[in-house]
Amino acid sequence: MKFIVNSLIFSKQIQSLSGVLTNNNTVPIINCFHFHLDEGLLTIRATDLETTLVSKVEVETGTLEGVSDIAVPSKLLLDIVKSLDDVPLTFSVNDNDFGINIASGEGKYSLAGKNPETFPSMPQPKDTSSITLPGSLLVNAISKTAFAASTDELRQQMSGIFCEINPENITFVATDAHKLVRYRRNDIKNETTVSFILPRKPVTMLRNIISTRKEELEVNVEYNNTNAFFTFDNFYIICRLVEGRYPNYDAAIPKENPNHLIVDRNSFLNTLRRVGLFANQASHQVRLSINEHELIVSAQDLEFSNDASEKLPCQYEGDPMEIGFNAKFLTEMVSNIDTEQILIEMSHPSRAGIIFPTGEGVDSNEDILMLVMPVMLSNN
Repeated sequence: MKFIVNSLIFSKQIQSLSGVLTNNNTVPIINCFHFHLDEGLLTIRATDLETTLVSKVEVETGTLEGVSDIAVPSKLLLDIVKSLDDVPLTFSVNDNDFGINIASGEGKYSLAGKNPETFPSMPQPKDTSSITLPGSLLVNAISKTAFAASTDELRQQMSGIFCEINPENITFVATDAHKLVRYRRNDIKNETTVSFILPRKPVTMLRNIISTRKEELEVNVEYNNTNAFFTFDNFYIICRLVEGRYPNYDAAIPKENPNHLIVDRNSFLNTLRRVGLFANQASHQVRLSINEHELIVSAQDLEFSNDASEKLPCQYEGDPMEIGFNAKFLTEMVSNIDTEQILIEMSHPSRAGIIFPTGEGVDSNEDILMLVMPVMLSNN
């Protein structure tokens, strides 16, 4: 096997694939990239056994004689190519011992490849359904929900992003029981209702790869009972779906919320960031004191005698109230909204607050709901 590839293009592709690799795994072969060469096209594959990423790179083929597949140590290869200038890379593979020689200008590097026969095979799409989605929709849906997914390994179902497609819309949901985000598009529909739970790691990599593309692209999504397959541009991502039934998230959303607060998003976000610095480091509690025209955001840490408060103008309908929230959760949610203003609906200091985008910039086809549980105040 021998081929020539541009160093910058090659480096970008393997950097994108490297996100799936893990340290200290018990299967040494998956510390490698799998290379397959076929008529001017190099297919590169990486896997952690749960997720597989595949990329195709055009190359100048020197010869197809001998082996067409090889496993290449990923860390060493990444370290070699990431610091190279824009130069052609020539790869030559020894058919007998899988030794690899790389030439780049004046540089020459030799590393030991591995027999690819033990590299895990890819799951194949069988009995799948499919839908084509705009890449920008997936980027928005993942960005606005992934941060709310649980990191508790004992709650596997809540560690992923729930996706449901039905005749009315497509919905993405993530929750960790303290916060919840529901992202819905009313312009994407399916004839039948299907649902599955996507693991957070592969969909985050999917978002990151799509985000680097300047042009809009379409993503073909195939799915069955065990896997989801994403195809776009020159990438192919396969991930094992999270098993189990997703919690009934709709039951956690309060339906009667008579108190409505509208506030400038940027002003509120910057206030949360400043005042949150003075909150207790265990609870991160900030207090919202709300009346008809004024919102006071305050925090206190008695242990270190720290306290802060700021006043903001607002529009408010409802009885005056005080409610506590985790400043980190609020900041994450508000920073993932794009409109100039936000609406917070509340009913009681002991019940969840619900955040919606509002005002200028609202997309009529987009429905975003963010729920955050309160932190009980000492005087409530």
